[in-house]
Amino acid sequence: MSASETVEIAIVGAGVVGLATALRLAAEGREVLLIDPNEPGSGASFGNAGTIAEYACMPVGNPAVLRALPKLLLDPDSPFSLRWPALLQLAPWLIQFVRQSLPAATRANALALAGLLADALPAWEEMVTEAGLEDLLRRNGCLYLYRRESDFAAGAGGRAMRAGFGVHQEILTPNEVAALEPGLPASGTRGLYFPDSTNVTDPKTLMQRLLGAATARGVSVKRADITGLQVETGAVRLSGPGFGIKAGTVVIAAGARSRALAAQAGDNVPLETERGYHLEFRTEALLLTRPVCPVDLGFYMTPMAGRLRIAGTVELGGLAAPPNPRRLALLDRGVRQFFPKLGSPSSEWLGFRPSLPDSRPVIGPSHGSPRVIHAFGHGHLGLTLAPITARLVAELIGGRGDPARLAPFAAGRFGR
Repeated sequence: MSASETVEIAIVGAGVVGLATALRLAAEGREVLLIDPNEPGSGASFGNAGTIAEYACMPVGNPAVLRALPKLLLDPDSPFSLRWPALLQLAPWLIQFVRQSLPAATRANALALAGLLADALPAWEEMVTEAGLEDLLRRNGCLYLYRRESDFAAGAGGRAMRAGFGVHQEILTPNEVAALEPGLPASGTRGLYFPDSTNVTDPKTLMQRLLGAATARGVSVKRADITGLQVETGAVRLSGPGFGIKAGTVVIAAGARSRALAAQAGDNVPLETERGYHLEFRTEALLLTRPVCPVDLGFYMTPMAGRLRIAGTVELGGLAAPPNPRRLALLDRGVRQFFPKLGSPSSEWLGFRPSLPDSRPVIGPSHGSPRVIHAFGHGHLGLTLAPITARLVAELIGGRGDPARLAPFAAGRFGR
């Protein structure tokens, strides 16, 4: 494909946000080219915990995390850690993260996320119908476990805030937890149940189905690494090794690799990388019937097709370093507190989440040109928010966008 060729809309990034956006735009009759150097849906969209978490309006940064931050960062086995060689690079992000963890900022960030999450499930239902995903979803909720009273007390602010936003949540007694998940060991653990949550039984298959639905609608796919973005009169030029194209509109949905392209479009976005891990264990029978999150351990145990996936925790540290074996060992030790007879893991994985200090994604036009649309930075909520992000992007491109709706997610909120 030569640099003289043109396309109506080019989407940079073929994770779940890019795939959902491509499908939505193609369904509206748009000409769409999806560009990614890797197999579509093979990054964090494949390796996540598989939860469609419409309840997850609490930002990562909040007063409870702020109070515990020194201990969390100094303990290499905590659910929130960083690679110390990357500290200098991470320092500006961490400063902003601390500011966004103060009470007023936390509430503003939670309010913005709650507004977006309120439409997450309806948008998912539309995409399920469009792409034929019904058999890959389980609609039976998500369970948080509080094994220590101190953790339950620390979560009071989050429970109150979610209740204020109308999130459906139920506090469970130890007996109710045992009845809901009889496969868990008896421990007198309290629970917090989100009955409306849905989980995915096979993220890889779901990504393949989305890709198939998009290409059936006429979406073209190109394996290429986009390193250059230049706004020109009437178009945006994209370029990379051995590749170039002009697009009438460009959507940046490249996840953790979006920062450099956003900067070329005129936006200084403090995007950093959370390194996410998972282990999988083959199981003959379901050990759990829904995703279960032990709050003190900071990961999800999600039943998937023929296996149990253990996914989560936060490790700040960039894209280049190899997997940290301590993080994988942490997941392994943690899950064996519940299922000590598990065999060896059948697979392990490291991927990259795009993380912003305020936990809000960036959705909306670039400061440099309305021909560049941002759709990245979803952190732990990429799977959950992909369809509603796709809807907002399609509305914006179609001239139906609501500036007030998008204001909390504008790239300009970080300054320029």
